[in-house]
This record gives sequence, C-alpha cells and structure tokens, in this order.
Amino acid sequence: MHTEPEQQAPAADSDPDWPLAATRWAQITLAEDDPAHFDADFWLQLMRDSKSNATCISAGGYVAYYPTRLEYHHRSKYLGDTDPFGTLVEGARSLGMSVMARVDPHAIHADAAEAHPEWLARDRDGNPIEHWAYPGIWLTCAFTAYHREFITDVIREIVRDYGVDAVFANRWEGYYGISYSEAARKSFRDESGLELPAAEYAEGWPEYVAWRHRRLGELVGIWDQAVRDLRPHARFVPNLGALAARDLARDLAEPLAPLFIIDKQGRHGIEAPWAAGRNGKRNRGVFPDRPVRLITSVGPEHQYRWKDSVAPGEEVKTWIVDGFAHGALPWFTKFNASVPDHRWVQPIVDAFNLHATVEPVLRDLRITAEVALLDPTRTGQLHAGDHDHEDGFYHALVEARVPFEFVSDQLLSAERLSPFKLVVLANAEQLSDDQCAVLREYVAHGGSLVASYQSSLYDGQGQARADFGLGDVLGVRLSEPSRAVKNNYIALMDEHPLNAGFEGTTRIIGGTNILGVEVTGVVPWRFIPDFPDLPMEEVYPREAPDRPAVICTENANGGRTVYFPFNLGAIFWEALQSDHGRLIANAVGWALGKAPEVSVEGAGLVDVAVHRGDTGVAVALVNLTNPMAMRGPIRETLPLPPQRVSIAVPDRPLKARLLVAGVDVEPMVANGRAEIVIPTAGLLEVVHVEWGDA
Repeated sequence: MHTEPEQQAPAADSDPDWPLAATRWAQITLAEDDPAHFDADFWLQLMRDSKSNATCISAGGYVAYYPTRLEYHHRSKYLGDTDPFGTLVEGARSLGMSVMARVDPHAIHADAAEAHPEWLARDRDGNPIEHWAYPGIWLTCAFTAYHREFITDVIREIVRDYGVDAVFANRWEGYYGISYSEAARKSFRDESGLELPAAEYAEGWPEYVAWRHRRLGELVGIWDQAVRDLRPHARFVPNLGALAARDLARDLAEPLAPLFIIDKQGRHGIEAPWAAGRNGKRNRGVFPDRPVRLITSVGPEHQYRWKDSVAPGEEVKTWIVDGFAHGALPWFTKFNASVPDHRWVQPIVDAFNLHATVEPVLRDLRITAEVALLDPTRTGQLHAGDHDHEDGFYHALVEARVPFEFVSDQLLSAERLSPFKLVVLANAEQLSDDQCAVLREYVAHGGSLVASYQSSLYDGQGQARADFGLGDVLGVRLSEPSRAVKNNYIALMDEHPLNAGFEGTTRIIGGTNILGVEVTGVVPWRFIPDFPDLPMEEVYPREAPDRPAVICTENANGGRTVYFPFNLGAIFWEALQSDHGRLIANAVGWALGKAPEVSVEGAGLVDVAVHRGDTGVAVALVNLTNPMAMRGPIRETLPLPPQRVSIAVPDRPLKARLLVAGVDVEPMVANGRAEIVIPTAGLLEVVHVEWGDA
C-alpha cells in the first residue's frame, strides 16, 4: 500500500493506442468514508472476472483519496496513512489495465472557501453560492484561478505521482448557471465590452454563450496540456454528459482525447431499452471515427438520487449489451466502494463477458447501414425536449428490424450521405437553405427521403418559411398550416406497396396535428374530412376522403420520396398503434427501392446492428423481448424463438458462426444471399459470415 507518493517511480509512458485498446471499463466512484473499510481485493477480483481492461478511479478534486501535498486539496477524513487510490492503481497495473484518475472540481470545503473566496461562484448580488444538496460546501466558478491554476496543480500531482493514462473530470464546468464572480465579470467585460447578462436570454446572452464556450475550451486545453507535459500519450478527458458529441461544437471537440465517454447511465422513467444503443449512434453521427464508451450505473437512474441502490440485473445487462452492439463500448460505475448489495455483480460480469466473447470479431469491423435518421443536433426541434417525433420513428425502425444510423445536421454533406440509400426526416423542422440544397442534391443523385410533418418548414434560424424548403423534392406545396384534431383518420386509396399489411380495413387512425398540402406525386392515403367525436350518435364520416395524407414520388434518377403531412412519429410514440409503425416500415421499405442488404425475420422485439468488413459481415441481434418492454424496467429477457437472418453476399466460399452460442452453422445460399437460422437466443447473438477468395 502506498504511503508516500513521492517515493514512487512513474509508470512507463502510455501506449498511444490505449484509447482503442481500453474497451471494458470498471469505474469506482469513492465516498469519503471508503478509505476506512474498502476491500481492494474485491474490486481487483471483479476486474478479473469481468475481463475489464481499463479502470477509472476517484482520485481528487472535491475529496483527495491519496496523500496529496497541496494545501486546501481536502484529504478524506478517513484517509489516515492509507492510499486507496494508489492501491487500486497498483492493482490495476498488475492486471495490465489502462488507468484513468477521476477528479471533480465543482465544489470546495469551507476552509478553502474562507481562504480563497475568489474561487467561488457568485449570484448577481455577489453572494457565494452554497451547494444545492449539501449545506456547508460551496460551488466553484470555472473562470477563476481555482480551475485554471489549483485544479491544474491537482492534475499534475496525480499524473506525476501515479503515472495514469488519463484524467477524467466530472462536473468540470463548475457552477452550471451564470457565475458573477469578479474573475468572470472581468474576463467577459474585457473580451466583449459588456456586463454579464442578468439572466438567460437577457441582453448579452449570445455573447455570453460564445465567451463561455471559448473559455471552457481553453480550460480543457490547459488541463490536457498539463497531462501531456508529464506523459505525452496520456490525455485529459472531460465528462461531456449524456449527449456528448451532439451538444459539443466540433472546434471544441477536435482537440480532446480521442474517445467520447457518454454519461447516460441507464434508462430514465419509461425510456425504451433501445435508448442505450441510440447513444452510440448519435455520437457516431457527429464523430463517425471517434470511439465511444457508455457509462452504465449499477443503480437506477431517476429524478430521485438513489445512488446507493441496485437496478434489476437484467436491465443493467440489457443497457450494456444494446450499447456495445451499436458501438458504445461498456463502462460500469459503482458509487461508493462498499457493497451491501451484491446483486449487481454477476450481471456486470455476464454483460462484460458477452462483450469479450464478440469483441475479437467486432473490433475489426465498422457499423454500417443503408438507412440514416437525420439527427437535428442544433436545428430540428423548435421546442426543447420535443423529441417524440424521433422516438416514434426510432421505435418503428427497431420494431421493423431495420438497421440504421444517425447523421448529424452538423455534418450534412454529399460525402457524409453517400453511404446511405435512404435518409429519414422524422420532423426536421429547421433546415437551412444549405442543408436543403445538400438533401436536394442527394435525391438528384438517386438517394431517397422519408419525411414527416413540418420538416423544412423553418429555416436555420427558426423562422417560418412560406412553404417547405424541400417542397420540390417531396412533391408538395403548403396550403394550410398545422392544426390540431382529435378524431382524424386516413383512408387507403389505390393499391400501393405502402398499403401492404392493412388487409381487412379501409382506414386507420391519422394524426393529431395535420397540414394541408397540394401535391404532384402519387397519393395512396387521404384524410377523411373531420367529423364529430361526440355525441356517439354523431360519430361517423360525412364526406369521402379528400386531402393527401401520404405522398409518394419516384424520381428519374432512381430515388424515391415519401412525405407524411401529419405528426406520424409523435402520435406513434404516444399511442403505439401498430398501424402507424407498419406505415413507417412500409414507407422505408418502398423508398429503399431494393431488397435490404441484411434482413432479420422472426418473433420478438430485436434491435439489429450490422458490422461490416472487407471479407465479412457480423449481424448483432439484441433481444429486447421482455414483459415490460415499453415501460422501461426489465425484469427478465424472454428467449427468442427461431430467427432467420438473410445477408447479401458475394459469390465466394462462405463460412458462418454464431459467436455467442459458439457454434459453426451452414448457411443456405441462393440468389446472392446467405440465409442463417438462429434456433434461439438470450440477450444477444451475433451471426458472423465470412467469405474467401473468388
């Protein structure tokens, strides 16, 4: 056990490829009393059992878990002559693991606040801001010497004395609101000539946002340089929150460590289980080539802070597995090192071992898809939190077993869209003229679009257009603005592939918000004119279907477009009527205009990801079938019945294997496709098909 850090020899410099090699992370977030009773052997054995090859360990910031020599760097009251951080670092190194030190600079203790009042975040009246959850400690301001100098010294001490591969900072931005510290006031005044805004969106707000962005970017650079000065291949990695790359401007993200850590630790409320994989897709949609790690908590994620508790084991496993199937590799965290409840341990071991089983194949492949869902990272939704349109389309695609990726509106270019045959606009309301031009050119060169509701009705600044920015592409012109309806239906018209699966009915539920449009394309569905929903005796249609409800267009260069002038994704997510999901699936299938490269047929709810290489393809099937699939909690995963996987393959000798079952299978090959039947599967199965030389 370490007692004097200055006596340690620094570890050898990191392998520059450690961010890629560190694929299974074990994080131990210590509580202040942990030095008095934590069991290092338990944690090291868990790292072995879970085949973890990297660890993140609490080191310092708010509390130091090593014998720091820095004044006002608060040592744990229970530290004594121990060094729990050093003990775990030494143990992890003995297992050949990469090591990351966690720091948290968002608050300080009373003695430091009294000695350095200039470090504190302050309200408009200049009063220091006490911690919202724990009285007697104080929030820090990221624009003071506390962050720029003191935390830099903390980082240097940790890197110098323990030779870690990286430093990870949680809540590194300090106070999340506007801090009126003297340092912040002066910096903003010197740079902009203005006083700090009185509130969000008040005078000076745009200048404040730009200034804050630049200053925080500089801070990340300072800390990263402090790490690299001591260990050239080590890096500083900031916690970027749940959406990571989505909400981070590229000019700030580019110089950061070559991986993203997504702090979305589990489902919240009634989130669907596929939300884990969506995190990987969304971040890859902004930074396609950056590795991603998804933090999973062993406890429940809720508005209540039940951090010292345990989530259902099957739910934890599903979150981890759906994440890594879509490229967000596993990272678990346990808050405090005491283990009064061991029910989380085996699920972590099981999920991590599943990843270790499939990693030798998946690590050399790239995730691909023919279908892309446009991610409105900055534009798109006019109202914060209004993501039900995306949720509805996302779930419909999962339910239809359609492999798909995200494409960020930040990267909307011909090059970025070129791998995809089809782009889906769930409700991309805000699209700039340039973005519309990119999509127009994409369609002109044979690409297809499926769009819904108010897509392109607003420009890049959120100003309403007189007509759709993509009206010429979608074959529509706005004739009536959005209006709310209660009792809306759409009727099947002429025979069309979008009507498949609706045998036995002449109409289905329509939308709750609808637009009036004039069209030039084919109209396989039309709105039934409004009729009363009460009294019951009056609930019947008076007129024949008239206005277009689904518009399909075939373009000269091979692309196809489908447009829905109502809130299809949002109403599907709210009501989960199967007809709406089928309509979305039909639209995607028709617009794709070809047999998909990969298809999966069978019963159950399955999230599909396709990993492709030059000489093979691996199809990951994550089994989300459980009794509470659309309520969030997962008590058990129901085994899948047989699944039929069909893959387009070249005319070469083939071999196939089920990676999780660990068995070779004989594919049936005909008409350029290999068909493999999976007899059953638990939470995960991966079909790996390889081909040899012609």
